[in-house]
Parts: sequence; C-alpha cells; structure tokens
Amino acid sequence: MDIEDILQRGQQQVAKAEDLRQLDDVRVGFLGKKGELTALLKQLGTLDAAERPKAGALINQAKVTLQQDIEGRKDQLQQQELAQTLAADTVDVTLPGRQPVLGGLHPVTQAMYRIQDIFTGAGYQVVAGREIENDYYNFAALNIPSHHPARAMHDTFYFSDGTLLRTHTSPSQVHTMERQAPPIRVICPGRVYRRDSDLTHSPMFHQVEGLVVDEDISFADLKGTVTDFLQRFFEKELQVRFRPSYFPFTEPSAEVDVQCVHCLGKGCRVCSHTGWLEVMGCGLVHPNVLNMSGIDTEAYSGFAFGFGVDRLAMLLFEVDDLRLFFDNDLRFLRQFA
Repeated sequence: MDIEDILQRGQQQVAKAEDLRQLDDVRVGFLGKKGELTALLKQLGTLDAAERPKAGALINQAKVTLQQDIEGRKDQLQQQELAQTLAADTVDVTLPGRQPVLGGLHPVTQAMYRIQDIFTGAGYQVVAGREIENDYYNFAALNIPSHHPARAMHDTFYFSDGTLLRTHTSPSQVHTMERQAPPIRVICPGRVYRRDSDLTHSPMFHQVEGLVVDEDISFADLKGTVTDFLQRFFEKELQVRFRPSYFPFTEPSAEVDVQCVHCLGKGCRVCSHTGWLEVMGCGLVHPNVLNMSGIDTEAYSGFAFGFGVDRLAMLLFEVDDLRLFFDNDLRFLRQFA
C-alpha cells in the first residue's frame, strides 16, 4: 500500500484548489465513501493479521492529515471570497448621499386644493359628506322623481340593503340645509360614483358642488360667482356663457360653457373647433328642495352649481385622456410634482 504517495497527491490537489467546489471534489476523491484512502481501509482484509494494525494506523493518520489540510485550505478560500466580496461592495464614504425621491400632489388633488382655496377665500365653508347614501338624500330630497333615469340600475351602484354609492355630492347640501339655518355658503367636494368608463368618464370621479342660500339670492348672483370662479381657476379673462338646461333640483337651470382655454375661442381639437368648453351645470335651487329641507321659500332663495374636478384638471393641465389620472404611471405623474 503506497499510503504516502496517495497522501502527497491529495495534499497537492488541496493546495491547487481555487474555490470551495474544487476543494470539495478533492475531499470526496480521497476521503469519500469511494475515495482512495477509504478504499485502502477496505483492502486491510487482504493483509496478514500482523500487518493490519500498523497499516490501519498509517491510513487513519493520512486521513486525519489530509482532512486538516482541507480545513486549512477551506479557511483560506473563504477568507479570499470574503475579501473579494468586501472589495466589490466597498462604499466610498466621501461620495454624497443618495437624495430621496420626493413625491408630489396628484394633479386632481392639486386642482381640488385650487378650487377650495378660491371658494374659502370668498367666504365659503367646505363640507365633506359621506360616500354611501340612501335613496332619499341622493334622489328624493333633490326633487328627482322615482322614474328619473338617474335612479336606474345601469347608472347607479346599489347595495343589497337599499343604500348606494352617491352619484353626486348634492346630498351633502341637503344635510347642510337640514342642520344649519340660512345664510348658507358651502362647497361640497368629494368622490362620486357612476357606471361609466371611457376617455372622458370614470366609474369614480371627483366633484365639487356649491350651495348658497340667503335672502334675495338671484340668478345674477349665480352668474357672477361662476364667472369669477372660472376666471380665477384658469387665471385668464375667459368669456363665460350660460345655456338654458334642465335639472330636477334647480329652476331655472343652465349649462355653463367657458371660452376654450387652449385656443381662446379660435377653435381647436380640444373644443371640437367650437371655441367653447362645457364645464358645469347650475341654477336657482328648486323651491321643493328648500321646502323638503325645512327652509322657508318665502324668506329665502338660493343657487347651486356642480362640476367635475377631473374635467377641470384635464383642461388646466392639458390632459386628453381622463384614464391617465388613474393609471398610476409615475412617468405621467412626475410631470405635475
């Protein structure tokens, strides 16, 4: 048995191992179940009984020696790997620190704050209402009859208990009139829900409705308020026109158009070459609405208006697809930070 020769070859291969995988291959080749030194132990039975103890001791000593060499080389390789890792991950402490990415307000939120600032500066209170309402406050108290299309299942999100997701923020106006005596000057911003989704509509969108109830309120007060608001919001001396319309909760009612903020009335793709943009609905509060809220129509009158914040944000920031506001694409949102 050439034990010394096998040990030397094993030690040479241990010294040449360049990584832990190669070193483990050497261990298996010499000390494993089918390794060379292990094979020598299996051959002891072929020796004379007198020679076996000495040969066995030499083989075991060789195994111990080679195992020690393997452990020593393993420590060296691990230290080398650690040094390489540390070198690769070295941090230059003299470099400036990474600047955190600062977020920004969503463009619809910016438009909402802009609207609230304009109206609170004019003496209005901001009233936040609940998003889940019942049929009375969302429809009946606003003079919307039972056969009105707005009550249809295909337009409104109903729950099994008869409640619904509000389709406008007008219920907040009713709650305000029930608990507060005139004079009333409030805006009611918030999320509203309707079954609609396309380039210019979303199932959830933001709305602001305004209400003024006081003595001797006329349509002239409404026109002045709306015109002043639109010019302040767009920061331009835009022309505003009122077209007769119909809403169950106001009488008389009107649709409001504003001179196109992009072409200033000359005609462009945004305004479909008409020079005008429809932005809101308004009117004098219907006497039935005031009566149902306990307000004396002989002493008080009022006006109301409502508009979509998302629509105004699209015009203000020149966005042509409403869905971009809700896609959460950071490339789009960072433009408004």
